[in-house]
Amino acid sequence: MPYAAITYDIKSGYEDEVAEIFGSFRRPDSSVVPGEDGAPAGRILATAVFVRDSTLVRFIEYEGDLTAVARFMARQPGVREVERRLAPYTNTPRDTATVEGFVRTFQDSLLRCVSQLSVPRS
Repeated sequence: MPYAAITYDIKSGYEDEVAEIFGSFRRPDSSVVPGEDGAPAGRILATAVFVRDSTLVRFIEYEGDLTAVARFMARQPGVREVERRLAPYTNTPRDTATVEGFVRTFQDSLLRCVSQLSVPRS
């Protein structure tokens, strides 16, 4: 399964506040990611969030089309709430109010994957 990691440039000293925001995250009702035509385009398998000092990283394990995953996330009430609540703690504003802005911000925030190792799953 592929992985993606996106970064957030947050203000140092607010790690606990940011952790609380993600601690109350509302998951989507479904892990299935619809494509533009409504047919399944992928799935979000798992997410994790890490923070230290001014860096927050959201790790996503997914199947399918990553752009479809970003579009799906942009429409989720829980994701929109997290982005709204994080705004006061970010050093760099994130344009996430629209689907297009969210996808662009998502793509601009992606870390380059340099290695991915896993054991076969049954």
